[in-house]
Amino acid sequence: MAKQKAESKTNAMRILDSLGIEYTMLTYECKEFEDGGQVADMLGLPHERVYKTLVCQGAGKGYFVFVIPIDAELDLKKAARSVGEKSVEMIHVKDIKDITGYVRGGCTSIGMKKDYPVRIDENAILYDDIYVSGGRIGCQMNLNPEKLLEATKGEWADILL
Repeated sequence: MAKQKAESKTNAMRILDSLGIEYTMLTYECKEFEDGGQVADMLGLPHERVYKTLVCQGAGKGYFVFVIPIDAELDLKKAARSVGEKSVEMIHVKDIKDITGYVRGGCTSIGMKKDYPVRIDENAILYDDIYVSGGRIGCQMNLNPEKLLEATKGEWADILL
């Protein structure tokens, strides 16, 4: 278990704790939004193991969450097929907080306002651990990708361009 004080934990961390899932928290100084590549560079992390969380809306108006490497691009057609939709499109940045409960740069697939379907890039299974947002700007979590899948009730999917 991570050993942070309760007041420094995010909702995502509390959920992982309640599930008995081990993770490590990494923090960094950040005054404004930094993209995943900048965060990885600040923390000295390998880009291929740092993942970003993207939220899309389907043709049926439902929301879907996709977790992919920071340097990769989401294939919207593959993403749509993975969730049984005709099409999906990225939500507007201004809507992230209202839909997920998280701010841009601090959005993670664990503990959103609602339990949206989650698809994680199938290549994540190649690593013993990956890095994802910790649920606020300036915070990353390192955990086993299978445990992330468990925590999000997600599925592996071929969703990259």
